[in-house]
Amino acid sequence: MAAGSAYLGRRMAYFLQQLINGLTLGAIYGLIAIGYTMVYGIIGMINFAHGEIYMIGAFVALITFLVLGMVGVSYVPLALLVMLLATMLFTAAYGWTVERLAYRPLRHSFRLAPLISAIGMSIFLQNYVQLLQGARVKALPPVVQGGFTLMQSGGFSVEVSWLQIFILLLTLALMAGFSLFIAATPLGRAQRACEQDMTMAALLGVDVDRTISTTFVIGAALAAVAGLMVTLYYGVIDFFIGFLAGIKAFTAAVLGGIGSLPGAMLGGLLIGLIEAFWSGYFSVEYKDVSVFVILVLVLIFRPTGLLGRPDVEKV
Repeated sequence: MAAGSAYLGRRMAYFLQQLINGLTLGAIYGLIAIGYTMVYGIIGMINFAHGEIYMIGAFVALITFLVLGMVGVSYVPLALLVMLLATMLFTAAYGWTVERLAYRPLRHSFRLAPLISAIGMSIFLQNYVQLLQGARVKALPPVVQGGFTLMQSGGFSVEVSWLQIFILLLTLALMAGFSLFIAATPLGRAQRACEQDMTMAALLGVDVDRTISTTFVIGAALAAVAGLMVTLYYGVIDFFIGFLAGIKAFTAAVLGGIGSLPGAMLGGLLIGLIEAFWSGYFSVEYKDVSVFVILVLVLIFRPTGLLGRPDVEKV
């Protein structure tokens, strides 16, 4: 009986540890997915270069950390704040530039042209960062260390790091603040107007070009936060991390309901949990397959995603 209780205790503790790990990873995917769903919601286009924007955010975070170390900044909260602000600023500038150069000239072209441009911009940014930073993996020493033991059972400890708490709290704060921003500010109302009918919004005085550019900037800034989190959490980055993360974040946006901000975050959390539990209980080599199998099943039985709304054709 005692051996059985210890076994059950270990299994429960292991389950809780994977739950914490999955929520942390899912929060990162959710922040990237918001950028996809925002752009699609307004102009109906998938920004496949968004994963590379996230990758650039990770590199800017690493470079900022190295610069702070060179100038002697050793106070961790100040360093994190500077890294966050610098990453969001530089990556937002990249998002604005990508929209102006690659997407705006093709906005009224045939629907396939922006998609081809997005894929081309993704490849360009990958090679651009590879040329500037090299192809080797870049490492970051641990910045936020320590944590606490949530519980111990059957000889297995459930550990929660301060960095995991920081990631989850920052994600919740950004999601709440951004939802309030969309609901209560003039820019948020302009975004919702452009989402419903871009032509009518322009006739009513909404600056559509500025609204779309600002949407790209906000999405890029949120992806930058995700890039900072990944850099701190895993400690290694390279020029190719944006591709797979971008595909998974796009999957999260579709899973939650493309065009829905809560759906993007929900989809991100689900993707993170699926990965964590599959890696913990099954073969880690097939964790990516499990994510896409779940996506296919959701699209078969609920094509609009979990929180998506059916498209209404305007006549």
